[in-house]
Amino acid sequence: MAFAKRDGDPLTVLDRIDMSIRSGEILGLLGRSGSGKSTLLRIAAGLIKPTSGEVIYRGIPLTGPAEGISVVFQTFALFPWLTVTENVEAGLDALDLPRAEARRRAQDAIDLIGLDGFQSAYPRELSGGMRQRVGFARAMATRPDVLLMDEPFSALDVLTAETLRTDFLDLWEQKQLPTKSVVMVTHNIEEAVLMCDRLILLSSHPARIGADISITLPRPRDRLDEEFGNIVDKIYAALTARTIASPEASKQGHGLGRPLPRASVNRIAGLIEIIQSSPYNGHAALDDLARSLSLEVDDLFPVGEALHILEFAELQHGAIKLTAAGQVFARSNTDERKKLFREHLLRFVPLTAHICRVLHERDTHRAPRSRFEIELGDHLTHHDTERTLSAAIYWGRYAELFAYDDKTKTFSVPPGLRAPGRAP
Repeated sequence: MAFAKRDGDPLTVLDRIDMSIRSGEILGLLGRSGSGKSTLLRIAAGLIKPTSGEVIYRGIPLTGPAEGISVVFQTFALFPWLTVTENVEAGLDALDLPRAEARRRAQDAIDLIGLDGFQSAYPRELSGGMRQRVGFARAMATRPDVLLMDEPFSALDVLTAETLRTDFLDLWEQKQLPTKSVVMVTHNIEEAVLMCDRLILLSSHPARIGADISITLPRPRDRLDEEFGNIVDKIYAALTARTIASPEASKQGHGLGRPLPRASVNRIAGLIEIIQSSPYNGHAALDDLARSLSLEVDDLFPVGEALHILEFAELQHGAIKLTAAGQVFARSNTDERKKLFREHLLRFVPLTAHICRVLHERDTHRAPRSRFEIELGDHLTHHDTERTLSAAIYWGRYAELFAYDDKTKTFSVPPGLRAPGRAP
């Protein structure tokens, strides 16, 4: 799948994806934020068409939404003016069923998902967990062969998500769900190991299949089981391994095309301090950190990547190890940290150094945001461009390298920051 860049040239986000969904399995799609998981799911649902290649369903190419494929979205996607029953029935409209049959299917799905008694309730009267149950019931009412789920539990609190996962797995194991296969996008590694029979790990920029991992643990699965922990370790190692990073991403890493993670300086400093302190003493396994800090992969990895990019830590083999500079940062006071951060930002983040160079070369010491958006647009998607510029702005402000006015969308170097030694 490719999207058009500003100059009209294609920017590939999914590349050479070749996979099959097997009957009787829950297949997980796991990858870092922005790796193309949701795009791939929407292609599988027939909601968007791939730039090249095809999706084969029931032996023929998929050309659009098809009977037998249902989707559960992250954000519930309910009609607020319809009752629970009417929302579930709305999923059957495309099947053009007689009204009595549609009502019977809707009621069967409501009973199956545990919504009995709430048929006449409106979404505003329901908790987040109950609203997601309506989403599940709507998908189940069509009796799909394939159920596609886009991070279905991520918008829920921890306890509600755990209840819904358990209930869903119970129905799956008891073969009460009218579906043959499930594909689930997730960013929660423990959730993936808990629920899935197989995991496909996607690399980024562009997304490719980096690993295909089978999970044969019997259900119900215990998070405290040693083998469960071993699989989690294996996934963390695969996500951090250089072997699943694409050649294009590696090349971009030396120039302006390197995407930057959204990680605040407070989080960067906090993680350095935690890794430096006992019991880690400068070296921590990512799964241990995630568990002790109650962080999911999309929360932990951006901060870990920021440390790696800034060379305050090395991120590899499922672990993170502070460099000598990272250890110095942990022991330094506020002013010393800011100075060290500034030095590393100019040395190891080409985009920030480029912004500074442009500003110092101009007589006005000013430049519009659009100037850098155009340059980044040659390498990154619009989403990655915006995220990367936001990170550069945040880090550059903290390091006192430049100022940024969000109203005028303009970078500048105020007189107080034009002292010798400030420019790269």
